[in-house]
Amino acid sequence: MTAPSTGPSLPIDGITGRLTGLVKALRSHGLRIGPGETVDAAAALEALGLADRERAREGLAAALLHRESQRAVFDPVFDLYFPAGVGVPVRGDGDRDALRERLVAALAADDQALLARLAGEAVDGFGAYGSFGQGGDGWSSYQTLSRVRPETLLARVLAALRAESAAEPGTERPAFTDRLLADEVRRRIEGFRERVRTEARRRVAERRGTEEIARRAVTTTADRVDFLLAGRAQLDELRRAVHPLARKLATRLAARRRRAAHGSIDLRRTLRGSLSTGGVPMRPVLRRRRPARPELVLLCDVSGSVAGFANFTMLLVQALHDQFSKVRVFAFVNRVDEVTDLVAHGNADPAGLGARILGEATVTGWHGSSDYGTSLGEFAERYVDAVGPRSTVLVLGDARTNMSDPNLPALRNIAERSRRVYWLNPEARTQWSTGDSAAYAYAELVEMYECRNARQLSTLITRLLPV
Repeated sequence: MTAPSTGPSLPIDGITGRLTGLVKALRSHGLRIGPGETVDAAAALEALGLADRERAREGLAAALLHRESQRAVFDPVFDLYFPAGVGVPVRGDGDRDALRERLVAALAADDQALLARLAGEAVDGFGAYGSFGQGGDGWSSYQTLSRVRPETLLARVLAALRAESAAEPGTERPAFTDRLLADEVRRRIEGFRERVRTEARRRVAERRGTEEIARRAVTTTADRVDFLLAGRAQLDELRRAVHPLARKLATRLAARRRRAAHGSIDLRRTLRGSLSTGGVPMRPVLRRRRPARPELVLLCDVSGSVAGFANFTMLLVQALHDQFSKVRVFAFVNRVDEVTDLVAHGNADPAGLGARILGEATVTGWHGSSDYGTSLGEFAERYVDAVGPRSTVLVLGDARTNMSDPNLPALRNIAERSRRVYWLNPEARTQWSTGDSAAYAYAELVEMYECRNARQLSTLITRLLPV
């Protein structure tokens, strides 16, 4: 290897600095790691050493992580703070076809050492961009993979494996194993792609600083991903987290309810009681609240990209139903229909909730685009009895009306009949009232909050929901 490129590099204060940097980076991505876990990780690293890097990785993961899903954050951060090497390897010849030929052989043999070396050569030969120095301004895994295209080598690797099997006398592979073999090759190709991503991040981190790249170039935990940007796997993980999160929020709501049950100070009775102490109010008298659980009404936009946000929130609130005397859920696109039963029954299959709502509820009319004005008007006309003085209404949606009438009087009518109305908007506040958004017009009538990810949602629910 050549000498490392100039610029910011790995922490220079030894293993302790790297471990604390790793923990700090993981915390910045939402992983809850306390001093106890950090001490355990240091003890594990001292016992395991660094001679076997993968064993050290597993030891630190066991000490620091609480869920298997956190590995998606931990592994790339570990590769930055405990890299397999430093500096820029010896440059390849830049021949893409020759590299692909060697990659086919390495994938067929599952030669991990060769795959690691080829990943470095691929990044070096096809991932550099810019003109600064030997390595350019940086390295791009996307650019590398777009040029090498390892996913197109599946058929060639399978052919190599079949030829190798045919050359061995007395070996005959059953037909059903072809599919298993193809899945194994896809796994190896994805492993190579991940090696390319890791190598590109490592090189950029040496130049720009490990802490910065760990913060910006590593996918965060699912609860911090914007609902509007979350992929299917992240939404599935959020759905699996509904019940644990609901238990935590229920505990917080119960604590708020206990505190609120004491009521406010009854000034008249307090002053009357202070006569025995010369007018000094030594024993405040509180107005006891009547124990009555509030009612909750959800009005959810289930169209397009906001559907993931609405579905997750519906499942979360339904899991909290014991905290309220009544929970009613309504969904809309440009028509409104009650889906309380669908949400309640959807706990067995939360991933299919959106499809069930669109298939069984009447939420669309003659077109499939969202229409807040028509939907709010229909709700105020058909379901106005669902809202009363004990009801808190949560409206979930981005307030994008597709240039139709926002129907502010309908929302005003709902707000006047209910105890409180809160609007949770999954778009960034900077996007409100841009284009076809009527967010600020609605925000003049009800309280609107930015709610872009599950962490913000849990905070808002704890703070806003009535007790």
